[in-house]
Amino acid sequence: MCSSRLQLWHFTYFHALFVDSFVIIFVVTVLLAALDFWVVKNVSGRILVGLRWWNEINEEGESVWKFECLDQESLARINKKDSWLFWWTLYLSAVLWLFLGIFSLVRFQADYLLVVGVCLTLSIANIVGFTKCRKDAKKQLQAFATQNIASRFSSTIQSAFTIV
Repeated sequence: MCSSRLQLWHFTYFHALFVDSFVIIFVVTVLLAALDFWVVKNVSGRILVGLRWWNEINEEGESVWKFECLDQESLARINKKDSWLFWWTLYLSAVLWLFLGIFSLVRFQADYLLVVGVCLTLSIANIVGFTKCRKDAKKQLQAFATQNIASRFSSTIQSAFTIV
C-alpha cells in the first residue's frame, strides 16, 4: 500500500513539475504537432520518398493542389526501407491519434478531444497530400514512359521507311 502511494506521489510530483494545466498541454502539443507536420511535409517526405506537396488558392478563390516529385535518377536512389518506414509512420501516427481520441472519449475527457482533433487533422492532411502526390507522380511516370516509347517507336518507323 505504501509503495503505491509513493508511486502515485512520484507521478503527481512529476506531472506537476512539467504539466500543470490543460492550456500548457494544448499549446505544447499543438506546437509540436505543427512542427511535425511541417517537417514531414517539407523535409522527410522529400528525403525519404522524393515527394513534396502544397496547396494554393488561385485568383478565382479555388483550392489547387501542387505536387513535386524528384526526377527518375533520384527516385531510383531512394532506399526502399526508408520509403517503407515513411509510409508506415505516416499512417501509424494517425492511428495513434485516433486511439488517443477514443481513449479520451472513454475517460470522459472531452477537452483532450480538441488536442487530438487538431493533431489528427494535421496527420490526415499529410496522408491525403502525400497519397495524392504519389498518385500524381505515378501518373507523370506513366505519361513519360508512354511518350518515350511512342517517340522511340515513331523514330524507328521513320528510320525504317526513309530512303537512303
